[in-house]
Amino acid sequence: MSDPVSRTILLLDIERFSDRDDVEQAYLRRMLYDITDRALQSAGIDETRRLRADRGDSVMELIDANAPVTALLRALLSEVPAQLRAVNRMASRSAQIRLRGVVATGWVAVDGRDGWVGSDLNHACRLLDADVLRAALRERADDFALCVSDALYAGVVRHDHPGIPADGFHRVTVPSKNGPLTAWLHGPLPAGAAGTNHGERGEGDAPGGSGDRPAHPGSAPAERNGSRRSAAGDGSPAPDGPPASGPAPAGDRGAPAPGPVLHVSGGSVSFGGGYVAGDQHGVSGGRVTGDVVMGGKHVATGGRQAATGGKHVVTGGKTEQGGKTEQEERP
Repeated sequence: MSDPVSRTILLLDIERFSDRDDVEQAYLRRMLYDITDRALQSAGIDETRRLRADRGDSVMELIDANAPVTALLRALLSEVPAQLRAVNRMASRSAQIRLRGVVATGWVAVDGRDGWVGSDLNHACRLLDADVLRAALRERADDFALCVSDALYAGVVRHDHPGIPADGFHRVTVPSKNGPLTAWLHGPLPAGAAGTNHGERGEGDAPGGSGDRPAHPGSAPAERNGSRRSAAGDGSPAPDGPPASGPAPAGDRGAPAPGPVLHVSGGSVSFGGGYVAGDQHGVSGGRVTGDVVMGGKHVATGGRQAATGGKHVVTGGKTEQGGKTEQEERP
């Protein structure tokens, strides 16, 4: 085994690589290598200053410690996201490529089988597989999430070099079988980053299979009872108490689900579906059955109803008010 030497360690991994078929995996690997080579070249790190190991769905680079780490970080923060946007813009849904990345520093030795060994390398690999990094990429619309080791943050990032904003990194703790590891995540922390064991798929994922972006914030179902207003139409809040029951979410073609539906507009109220209150009356499909009392002045029963001197007439779903007729919109 060779003597350990100081190296900058770069790891890049394809999200959900195993979800793809063989043809897609071969394409994604080509894109991974192309993006990695372009980023390293833009940082001034040619092939003579690095060693590469193929890990199937990821690539590992051991970079000469004399190569500028600041140039590498700037390339990862700007060049890699730009390349990913360009590639994914022209790729099909199943060929979208999203990457997790780790940059660390440490001592690495090469054994007799050209294998790489070293605790710093092991720690970098654990950061790459950390739940918090997976969750960060999963919850972002961007296609790249980067994490750096604590030693690299202390030696380089915290000094706020041009193009490497120190306040853009946030401290995270990654559990491992050898104890917790401190690292620094670029960009916003994922929801529940502290103490949450993120799984492989989260609520922020958009449906549809591999390569999905996170769901757009506007796609979440709206709260139906979150803001109740009085039926008077004046915008005043309804009195405190349990929220009124609402209809189930609409089905296909936007048709309303069965159940009571309340429409409030300009102070007028109409009912669609069925409604029962105090066993006094019921409304179904525009028909009123039972006894209806309106303002204590008129009682109407049967298939035709009249109230207040003929000013309100309901017949087969039509309402006449002072000679005017409004057609009730049925669900």
